[in-house]
Amino acid sequence: MVRAAGKSSGATWPIGCFNRPWIADKKNWTYDTALDGIKAAGYKLTGMLTRTAKEPLIGSDATPEYLAELKKKIAARGLKVNLGALRTKNDLPLAGQIADVRKQIDNGKTVGVEFLLTFGVNKPEEYENYYKLMADAAAYAQERAMKLVLKPHGGGSGASEEILRCLAAVKHPNFKIWYDAGNIIFYTGKDPLEQLKPIAQHVTGFCAKDCDKQKGSVWLEFGKGAVDFPAVFGELKRAGFNGPVMVECCAQGETPEAVTESARKNREFLEKTFAAL
Repeated sequence: MVRAAGKSSGATWPIGCFNRPWIADKKNWTYDTALDGIKAAGYKLTGMLTRTAKEPLIGSDATPEYLAELKKKIAARGLKVNLGALRTKNDLPLAGQIADVRKQIDNGKTVGVEFLLTFGVNKPEEYENYYKLMADAAAYAQERAMKLVLKPHGGGSGASEEILRCLAAVKHPNFKIWYDAGNIIFYTGKDPLEQLKPIAQHVTGFCAKDCDKQKGSVWLEFGKGAVDFPAVFGELKRAGFNGPVMVECCAQGETPEAVTESARKNREFLEKTFAAL
């Protein structure tokens, strides 16, 4: 069947969900709660974003026994895990930071993630150390067939100017971007679409959240805040983006089931948005 001229062909990017909606500020909600909710909300793909005192995920303090159990928990729900978040210990000397991040990367390899996500740093006096740390991490991850990615998070990774500075300073082909349109609004108040345009060709993944205003709420049903998702994803499609897109936030509820329903709605929103591109 020949598609009519000018008609959209849509996008089929993988859609997954992080554990954050079931973890943040909730007492007695465990990683198992999150995995059960992610599965019930209709996702097949998950990422390890938010750790707790009891759940280090790929943190440098995770034991081999813990990592083995983590893999079992994820597999038991029929889920595939694609990402683990890295944490930098900026109070350590650079050599100590490198050793700690390499341990996290090794743990990510053990669990089977493809992407390793970093958030940047906020203090200007930490920027140079961070660039050196990421250059080492990008090379170390590449040797292990994993991809290092940067998430906009204020400070040194606030918007396109800061992100481009990071890319230029790290100067490694294995250091790319996971865009977060909601964070652009939350941390900088800038337009996520305009901030995407200079960096779209470097984006290899997307952290999906809405946001109503600078320093506002990100716990929203998609389409209720200020992010123009169709415009942002349209720009990514034009740049040749190929996913994945991971839901990070949704409207919150008092029960895990309520959060699960909100996460389901955000998945369905993305599916409809992608189909219309």
